[in-house]
Amino acid sequence: MKDTNMEHWEARADLAATFRWAARLNMHEAVANHFSLAVNEDGTQFLINPNQVHFSQVKASDLLLLDANDPSALDRPDAPDPTAWGLHGSIHRLCPHARCVMHTHSIWSTVLACLADSTLPPIDQNTATFFNRYVVDDAFGGLAFESEGIRCAEMLSDPAKKVMIMGNHGVLVVGSSAADAFNRLYYFERAAETYIRALQTGQPLRVLSDEVAEKTAQELDDYPGQAEAHLSQIKAILDTAGDTYAS
Repeated sequence: MKDTNMEHWEARADLAATFRWAARLNMHEAVANHFSLAVNEDGTQFLINPNQVHFSQVKASDLLLLDANDPSALDRPDAPDPTAWGLHGSIHRLCPHARCVMHTHSIWSTVLACLADSTLPPIDQNTATFFNRYVVDDAFGGLAFESEGIRCAEMLSDPAKKVMIMGNHGVLVVGSSAADAFNRLYYFERAAETYIRALQTGQPLRVLSDEVAEKTAQELDDYPGQAEAHLSQIKAILDTAGDTYAS
């Protein structure tokens, strides 16, 4: 293990565990997609997965430490994927409240992003979680290089909007920590699956009122400790299995 990669060890281990679990849940795409986590006060220094490494193989010591204000990161021998730099670098530079950023092409969220109407109606508790808490990007312009990353970052300027449904692309979630972001990613994927499967029945949907949906979302916003417990249990399962994520 490189001594320089011992910095921010707890953050590294937390983020590495989320990669391993995302792979187990099939919420990954070969050697694409990226998770990042800010490690300094203003959020501009961040950890991110190394280029072209499968989520199931990411280790804490492998994570790159980048500075969103230093474009020479793309000239490093271990340079990040350029789309990871364009999207995550832009968000960490422009949205300091987005401490953790997770972007995937997970199947149900991507199906939702491919619909002409990609909004998510509150039809159950999980879908209600995201009521008034997401944005829909309907201006996909190709791979997320610098200009596309900046455009997406500008859409996340409101700290209340913690999910971006990326039209024709996938999903991106932000959070205050790796636990917070991954918990949100997990539940958004579950919510998208529920909605898509409900549409597949061809039956009318039982949509909650705005008042009940907002009340439910607020109650879940205030629900204590769930995200931290979720990640703690994930790490416990991985540790019991002898997984190498924290190496």
